[in-house]
Amino acid sequence: MYAQTIDGCMAETIGAAGLAQPTLDAWLRRAAPGLAQLRQGHHDRSLPLVLLPEERGDIPMIEDRAAYHRERADTVVVLGTGGSSLGGQALYALADSGFGPSGDSPRIVFMDNIDPHTFDHLFRSLDLSRTDFIAISKSGGTAETLTQTLICIEALLEIADEAAIGEHFTVITEPRTSPLSALAQRYGMTVLPHDPDIGGRYSALSIVGLLPAAIAGLDPVNIRAGAETVIADLLTGDECPAAIGAAVQCALAKVRDVRASILMPYSDRLGTLGQWYCQLWAESLGKQGQGTLPVRAVGTVDQHSQLQLYLDGPRDKLFTVIQTPVASTGRLVRSALAGNAADLAYLDGRSMGDLLDVMQRATPETLIAAGCPTRIITVDRVDEAGIGALMMHFFAETVIVAGMLGIDPFDQPAVERGKVLARQHLSRITPRH
Repeated sequence: MYAQTIDGCMAETIGAAGLAQPTLDAWLRRAAPGLAQLRQGHHDRSLPLVLLPEERGDIPMIEDRAAYHRERADTVVVLGTGGSSLGGQALYALADSGFGPSGDSPRIVFMDNIDPHTFDHLFRSLDLSRTDFIAISKSGGTAETLTQTLICIEALLEIADEAAIGEHFTVITEPRTSPLSALAQRYGMTVLPHDPDIGGRYSALSIVGLLPAAIAGLDPVNIRAGAETVIADLLTGDECPAAIGAAVQCALAKVRDVRASILMPYSDRLGTLGQWYCQLWAESLGKQGQGTLPVRAVGTVDQHSQLQLYLDGPRDKLFTVIQTPVASTGRLVRSALAGNAADLAYLDGRSMGDLLDVMQRATPETLIAAGCPTRIITVDRVDEAGIGALMMHFFAETVIVAGMLGIDPFDQPAVERGKVLARQHLSRITPRH
């Protein structure tokens, strides 16, 4: 599904900012605990994260519910924040480049914030009679998601009877009593189970990400099949791509003081994957003074906004450039449209994809020439299997890095403290009715 090249991270290629081979080998040996955790979780079936790619039993439920929303709705609004939203957004980008989905799929809108201005504009843009909602909260107690859901129920009550509210909703939450499950029961909403053992930021390959993907017409089986190829590598070799990537990330951070991990895909369809990656990396590894700052960039856009800093600023960043097969795709450039201008001859007869392709190759070459640690991931194709493989790679890489650092990749204690404080502040505001 993809190939990873780390030559641009090695001292023999980029000099003092890179890693000597013995150093990388030593850090690769330190990948053993994280690899063992993943393998043991697969062997004794205790870690759903590595079992999901081979799971097919929940696919009929996902496809049946997707068909329900596809038949009823022109727009499906996904309510949720963080991991309840970002994985679905990354997958949905395969089907919608920002101009609406192709074919007869409904438009999907992800509402992952609680800005009242945005919700006001959302409601003005919708035909609520042809709008459905998916409310996602693992715990069922996320204040933002509960607020979003209640606001949307109130909007629906302006055009529908209370008895019809449940028809517009699917709720995804843990199978236990919670404020969200109680709300769903009151209005007769369909509730689908969120696996209690899969945290939100690791849930993209579960129903959380696959239901929006299926509504958009994507194939959930192919998404998981792509991820399954990564699991096969994890189980069969100590130098699998995820372990090598983890060793590079850790070694550069500890030996070369690299403080930022920049993910830069050269495909609009993978742009949202960068946002998903930022949460996964930051929330899993930013603990006990550990972790590097994840940064999302998109080529060629950020060549014109961030590349100056990357090339001429501090050498404290690792760049992961994701290249896709775009050469010879798209429309051809005809310089005759500009009167056969001589200064456009280099573009004439080349496709837009040709220009994107040379840019995605020239940028890492430039970074490497400037001595910036640069990893290149080349994806065979941008489709369900390709993004499934990339997601599973970064899942595994994150868990292996956590094993190297001696931290738990699955908790987020600092975030929980913030939630408690926010609730305390909210309790001091006098309710208005």
